[in-house]
Amino acid sequence: MDNLKDKVALITGGASGIGRATALLFAEEGAAVAIADINQEMGESAQKEIENLGGQIIFIKCDVSKSADCQLAVEQTVATFGGLDILFNNAGIVSRTNVLTITETEWDQVMGVNVKSVFLMSKFAIPYMEKRGEGTIINVSSGWGIQGGENAISYCASKGAVTNMTRAMAIDHGPKNIRVNAVCPGDTDTPMLRSEADGLGIAYDQMVKDSSKGRPLGRIGTPKDIAQAVLFLASDASTFVTGSILVVDGGGLAGTG
Repeated sequence: MDNLKDKVALITGGASGIGRATALLFAEEGAAVAIADINQEMGESAQKEIENLGGQIIFIKCDVSKSADCQLAVEQTVATFGGLDILFNNAGIVSRTNVLTITETEWDQVMGVNVKSVFLMSKFAIPYMEKRGEGTIINVSSGWGIQGGENAISYCASKGAVTNMTRAMAIDHGPKNIRVNAVCPGDTDTPMLRSEADGLGIAYDQMVKDSSKGRPLGRIGTPKDIAQAVLFLASDASTFVTGSILVVDGGGLAGTG
């Protein structure tokens, strides 16, 4: 398993959920991995888990909505591993509110983590990729970055922005051999989905059951389901893929619209 042998990857939101599963998979595939996350306890736990499996890993505490933190995460990754090949902009939060119920502070928080972080991390990462002569960036969007959803105004707006940012970045940086793509996960068994259920006042098991009904595969995703798609976009299996929006949702969007 060496699809990423000698590659260096930086993963935001890598302490749990999809980010952690991707960090594990990347390490298994031979990459040196840097995890950037605001949760120090979970980040150190992820680092220890990957170290115990023999992987190359560092954890960097990082608020991805802050420029200085993003710059430090990129520079520390490069200083530790000698360069940067893969950026996985995975960090994200959700607020289940509409225009009338969301506060300005909540709006800014969602945009800061979900959109501004993609801009900042990419801004600092791309010059190092240019030095390598190639690179790949994978952004996390969502099915709700393609179509709307109920009581999720800031989340839908943020993921719609990420979707089109991905296309624009692919156009801008393709001439330097930097590929930029996005994955759009459906509901996935992560701490964020559990907190979303709590925020809506819905039992998690019921939320999973309801979400599964709307998918041809009859289930929600696992973090590894999404990580496998990210691996494809990060690896040489996708060298002619850029500006693409890959939906990974068990067919949820296939029957809508």
